[in-house]
Amino acid sequence: MNRPFQMAATLTAVAALLAACTGPGATTAPTTGPTEPPMSEAPSEAPMSEAPATPITGGLLDKVMTAGKIVISTDPAYPPQSEQKPDGSYEGFDIDVATELANRLGVDIEWATPPWEAITAGGWGGRWDISVGSMTITPERLEVVDFTVPYYFTPAQMAASTESGITTLEGMAGQTICAGEGTTYFHWLQGNLDFGPGGKPAPPPAGVTAVTLPTDRDCALAWQSGRFDFAGWVSAEPTIDEAIADGLPLVKVGDPVYSEPLAVAADKSGPDPSDLLAFLSDEITKMHADGTLSQLSIKWYGEDITKDPSL
Repeated sequence: MNRPFQMAATLTAVAALLAACTGPGATTAPTTGPTEPPMSEAPSEAPMSEAPATPITGGLLDKVMTAGKIVISTDPAYPPQSEQKPDGSYEGFDIDVATELANRLGVDIEWATPPWEAITAGGWGGRWDISVGSMTITPERLEVVDFTVPYYFTPAQMAASTESGITTLEGMAGQTICAGEGTTYFHWLQGNLDFGPGGKPAPPPAGVTAVTLPTDRDCALAWQSGRFDFAGWVSAEPTIDEAIADGLPLVKVGDPVYSEPLAVAADKSGPDPSDLLAFLSDEITKMHADGTLSQLSIKWYGEDITKDPSL
């Protein structure tokens, strides 16, 4: 896979950020009401970790531990990362990672399904506590949310509709390409995706026009329904693989165009998230070491994409 830049400096910046998290005043972001599907069993046999004995008074960890539950935002239609089943429960890689973290924290989960743009905009208004939704760490997002260390690294992949006849990345030049609203893929198509110290990925094909739909998956579903006016789609490679496996009319084009670090996020404008994110970062580090994340990645993606490609 083609991964044309290094991520080590980005991870150092995130670690430093966790040591001193602050935030501006809160605003309100719209969200749908949370649901409470049954929790799945933790995938690892590691003993449940103890939360810090003295959380910051009034901080996010204090709020979560007092409530005995953590409200986590997810996408109801983003397989294999997350998907709501007919019975109302959720499944996917992000769902299993979130469940494992809640188990190690010792609290229940309540799910919320706000729009992706509301999550990345910050100002959650306390509607949900954290996002375990494959969010990429970028300098722009760091202005409004704080992150844990990454729990996995996903390649971004370009795809073309079978009707377009395009078979190479170069063939995408001058075409209209779809991406989810508020995603790094959309910013990449516009030529302004920035990973801070980690650098910028390679530029998109020349002269492309970017269009958005509410989620990544909507781009592929538009092809399936026959209602579309774009030739290409860019999304996480696992999401495109899932769409191909589902029989949607598209093909992967070229190698992955970049790789991105994905982490748990919390709103800066709400209760101080620093102690909760520090605890979750420590647990994610343990989950890397004890093989939990690798196991979940292989379960959902058929390969281990939890290793930092820059190392």
